[in-house]
Amino acid sequence: MRKKIALIGGGQIGQILAMLAAQKELGDIVVLDVPPYENVCKGKALDLMEMAPHGNYDANISGTSDYKDIDGADVVIVTAGKPREAGMTREDLLSINIKIITDVANGVKQHAPKAFCIVVTNPLDAMVYVFQKVTGFPKNQVVGMAGALDTARWRAFIAMELGVSVADVAGTVMGGHGPDMVPLPRLTTVGGVPLEEIATKEQIDRLVTRTREAGTEIVKLFGKGSAFFSPAWSAIIMAESYLKDKRRILPCAALCEGEYGVNGLFLGVPCLISGKGIEKIFEIKLADDENAMLQKTIAAVTKTVQECKI
Repeated sequence: MRKKIALIGGGQIGQILAMLAAQKELGDIVVLDVPPYENVCKGKALDLMEMAPHGNYDANISGTSDYKDIDGADVVIVTAGKPREAGMTREDLLSINIKIITDVANGVKQHAPKAFCIVVTNPLDAMVYVFQKVTGFPKNQVVGMAGALDTARWRAFIAMELGVSVADVAGTVMGGHGPDMVPLPRLTTVGGVPLEEIATKEQIDRLVTRTREAGTEIVKLFGKGSAFFSPAWSAIIMAESYLKDKRRILPCAALCEGEYGVNGLFLGVPCLISGKGIEKIFEIKLADDENAMLQKTIAAVTKTVQECKI
């Protein structure tokens, strides 16, 4: 029997998620959005079904506004919410998206209580916290996408800056999904060569800044809306690792209960994603300056979560 993937939110990210999940043949796909967007979801689903003969994939793809249609989903990816616009911070979205995520969480809790849930909606660190609180799902079952995306951006910018293949860039970004995130140049390599040996301090500082401002850079270019290709692919590799038990170690916003001295917050940390969900969080021994940056991002995430009042 095929797996079932529920995509909550049929906007830009949702439609790319549907296409990628179909192309990878991860399972059958249901795209859900609220009225009056139901017909748009159905149209996108039909378009993807009509693409299948040339796309060489088999998957049943449907659109709906009824949570009953996600019954028994193995994976739920949540993108529902208002996107950022130019001049708007992720925190500006807080009050609007809390209500949306609460409604989504109640629907998922009722119809897909066993699903591995990946939250993409911003402000990410707060929204995944709200989702988990409302559903009451265990910590291995709920995760935020952010760290995988932040790390992809870090790797991409390094490859662009140095003129090397992105495939050879390895590294990680920790912390919250915002301007206080923590790229780790000390632990980043290019083809096994430490980044600090092949890039100047000025280059590294520039790369760190660009990574922290990556989302805003795209928002400014778009004028309205935010990134969709890269967030979708980041969520898909997380879903794939779960569905196929690939046991990938990816930086994700996971619920920390003592790790890094954090209790009760979702924070971007290296995680093992297996068929069990978030099977393990890895604690990296950080240098003093790295730990200081992590404490700053923890404070920012704590502040945003407290504003949720949940």
